[in-house]
Amino acid sequence: MGEELLRLVHVIGATVLFGTGAGIAFFMVMAHRTGDPKVIAHVAGTVVIADTIFTATAVILQPVTGYLLAQSIGWSLEEGWIALSLLLYVLTGIFWLPVVWIQLRLRDLARAASETEAPLPEAYHHLYRIWFACGFPAFFFVIGILWLMLNKPSIPLF
Repeated sequence: MGEELLRLVHVIGATVLFGTGAGIAFFMVMAHRTGDPKVIAHVAGTVVIADTIFTATAVILQPVTGYLLAQSIGWSLEEGWIALSLLLYVLTGIFWLPVVWIQLRLRDLARAASETEAPLPEAYHHLYRIWFACGFPAFFFVIGILWLMLNKPSIPLF
């Protein structure tokens, strides 16, 4: 795969990660604001599918295309901006993995409330607050990665 194609696939992957993450967050927040378990269950179900199809695929492709691109261009993975990008990528994953599980639980709790026509349980609200809180660091880490990719600053490792 040529450098231009690797760069394109890598940029598309970054765009998918950022765009899907922002879109998922927006739709989950808007569904939550309705307070309607049926709406929340539906949106959370769609979000889980989107995360599986788009986010998970991009999560796998990003380090692969990044590594191949660095090799193609001749960049060392020990360059400061690349090392920092990789660290932020790992940190993003640390916040993202629990979010995926929480989205599944939010969907299931909303479905159960919808089926019994009960209000959303406290467990739902507790998990939603955690989901919301995990989104901020992950969002800003991705912005940091994008900034590093675009600017490639000289950052000494030691």
